[in-house]
Amino acid sequence: MFFAFVLCFGTLVFGADSYAKNDDIFSNSGLKLPRFVSLAKDKTNVRAGPGQKYPIKWALNRKSLPVEVILEFDHWRKIKDHEGQVGWVFHTLLSGKRTAIIKGSDPAYAYEKPFYDNSKKSRVSMYLEPLAQVNIEECKGVWCKVFVSGYSGWMQKNLLWGVYESENID
Repeated sequence: MFFAFVLCFGTLVFGADSYAKNDDIFSNSGLKLPRFVSLAKDKTNVRAGPGQKYPIKWALNRKSLPVEVILEFDHWRKIKDHEGQVGWVFHTLLSGKRTAIIKGSDPAYAYEKPFYDNSKKSRVSMYLEPLAQVNIEECKGVWCKVFVSGYSGWMQKNLLWGVYESENID
């Protein structure tokens, strides 16, 4: 199944499960695609297509869960979750709040300070299990400052699903 988007003098065609990672992708909102956002509600229905007439494929039941917006059509956003599943949600069900999930199968560590400071040493401030959800406070270089359950610390970006390698967040 293919979705086609018609522009004034041509047609852009995207495969149902593919997308391009560049700034030239058509965006209704004017925001960059792809981009990470999070879920705004405790329950979010994910549909097979961009409209209420399309069947619900599944529901995501975790507020603030990070998802990647990979395509836009009118007020609908095609999202991809951390497992690679794709579907469509209405734009009001998404938030600009930045969150991430811990990748991998081993516990990850957050440190009091990033290692790029002058000391080159830092104590572990928290241990995080795989799939634990964190709020992103900022990202600089290869480090992100995260916050969860009253604790904050610095983690390497490559341990997080919800932020791009080259992305800086203030």
